[in-house]
Amino acid sequence: MKKLFVPVLLAFAVAACQRTEAPAAEPEIVEEHYTAADFDSVDKVDFHAHIHARDGEFVDRAREDRFRFVNIATHAADPDEMRTRHETVFTQLQAHPDRVVAVVSFPMAGWDDDDWAERTIRYLDDAFEQGAAGVKVWKNIGMEFRDESGDLVMMDDPGFDPIFAHLVEKGIPVIGHLGEPRECWLPVEEMVIHKGYFSTHPEYHMYLHPEMPSYEDQLAARDGLLKRNPELRFAGAHLASLEWSVDELAAFLDRFPGVMVETAARVPDLQYQSSLDREKVRAFMIEYQDRIAYGTDLTVGPSAATEEAIAAARTRWRSDWRYFATDLPVEVGRLEEPVQGLNLPKTVVDKLYRLNAERFFPDAWGPPAS
Repeated sequence: MKKLFVPVLLAFAVAACQRTEAPAAEPEIVEEHYTAADFDSVDKVDFHAHIHARDGEFVDRAREDRFRFVNIATHAADPDEMRTRHETVFTQLQAHPDRVVAVVSFPMAGWDDDDWAERTIRYLDDAFEQGAAGVKVWKNIGMEFRDESGDLVMMDDPGFDPIFAHLVEKGIPVIGHLGEPRECWLPVEEMVIHKGYFSTHPEYHMYLHPEMPSYEDQLAARDGLLKRNPELRFAGAHLASLEWSVDELAAFLDRFPGVMVETAARVPDLQYQSSLDREKVRAFMIEYQDRIAYGTDLTVGPSAATEEAIAAARTRWRSDWRYFATDLPVEVGRLEEPVQGLNLPKTVVDKLYRLNAERFFPDAWGPPAS
């Protein structure tokens, strides 16, 4: 009996140890979510706006919606128009230094001159002295501007190297709208999301201009810029012109881990993809939550009526909030059926709507104007 008793005790002891050492079950992660009503109580940043009003009333009204703005002066070929755009972004900055970040562009005139880069650096430094916190490069590079030989200037041209080296040295970030949506290279009748814009802007409808660089050429030039300037802080405007595929957008972000993107005028493209595979889009937004900022591309001109402008902005802001923050159905003008909201976790929504923008412009939000 003793010979049998000892092994039995050992067996019970081993079994007890095994039970004790078994790993505890992982605690269930419970997501917290905002509601549609929370829109009124959450601080937000519109990462891509063009507020060119000559007074501060629009931003005053947007304060009620808890919005701040990255206010962008886009390049204009007309010097007077470009001057007006820059004057008004600085007007907004002076009126609301705690709510507006000023982003400027630079003129391309004189590109072939030996001192173009030197003049452009002086131009930008003057803008930084006035409070500009970022620079935008636009689709005129690659789609409009030509050198004296008649050749299009692409974004990876070595002539830009001194400019971007200077921006890296000063720690100034760049927002890049380079290329256009992929639908730009399709006939209008084959477009889903962008047929309205390209029907009224045939000069940018590349399907009508087969002599121009291809979609792939435009993105390759953009990627060339990033490869030439690996330390450049860069945000791809309009989902980096990869709005049609979250898979392609994820691959781009993986290739350039220091880059981020923003959603301006491309939320309908995400919504269209949601209508086909909601979980894929939701998973993308969660996986790349530190790399995406919310923007609209709203425009408020010098003569715009504030009441109409704020009403239009609020309609868009609330619809987009409903899509990103809740699981409620959202009407999308370009689609026949409503799209279910992504219902992103609060932590993701906070990054999308505020934290990523604050990180991109860390020192730009000043105290209120006296």
